[in-house]
Amino acid sequence: MNGRELVVGVSGGVAAYKSAALVSQLIQSGARVTVVMTPSAGRFVGAATFQALTGRAVVTDLFDGRYPLGPHIELSEGSELLCVAPVTANFLAKAAAGLADDLLSTLYLTFTGSIVLAPAMNCEMWDKPAVQRNVATLRGDGVHFIGPEKGWLSCRRQGTGRMSEPETIARAITEILNRSCLES
Repeated sequence: MNGRELVVGVSGGVAAYKSAALVSQLIQSGARVTVVMTPSAGRFVGAATFQALTGRAVVTDLFDGRYPLGPHIELSEGSELLCVAPVTANFLAKAAAGLADDLLSTLYLTFTGSIVLAPAMNCEMWDKPAVQRNVATLRGDGVHFIGPEKGWLSCRRQGTGRMSEPETIARAITEILNRSCLES
C-alpha cells in the first residue's frame, strides 16, 4: 500500500477503539491516511489518537477552512478508498437514503473510489429488516462490506454485530486496492 491515499471514517460506536489499530496498520503498511470523525465518534475515542497515528489533523467539520473547496470534495478527489469503521446503523441508513447532514455522510456521497464499510452494532439492530434493507441497497450500489462478525458485543451479549478485527479489514482493503490496480 506504499503511498496509497486513503480516508478512514469513524462513526460513533464503541468499536471506534478498533479503528485506531486499523489506522496504525494501514500507516505501517505504507498508506497515507486521513481520518474523518463524526461528532459521536469523538465520544468514544479522541482525535489526538488518530492525529498521532497519521501525522495529520483529523477532519470533523464540513466547513473546515483548510479545504477551500470543502473537505468532502478535496478528500474525495485526493483519495482512492474510503473505509468507514465502525459503521453504525445510523450511518448505514444515511448512506442508503443518500442523506448528507455531516462531513462523513457528505463525503460518502461525493466519493468516487472504492468504499469499504465495517459495521458494528447490537445484534438486534443488525438483524432488523430496515438495517438489512439498507445493507442490501448499499451492496447493490457496489459498496464492499467487511463483517460484522459473531462474538461478544459491548451490550454483554453474544451475536452478530461485532466489528471485524483491524487485521481483517486491512487485508480486505489491500485486496480491493490490488484488484482495482489490475482492472485499471
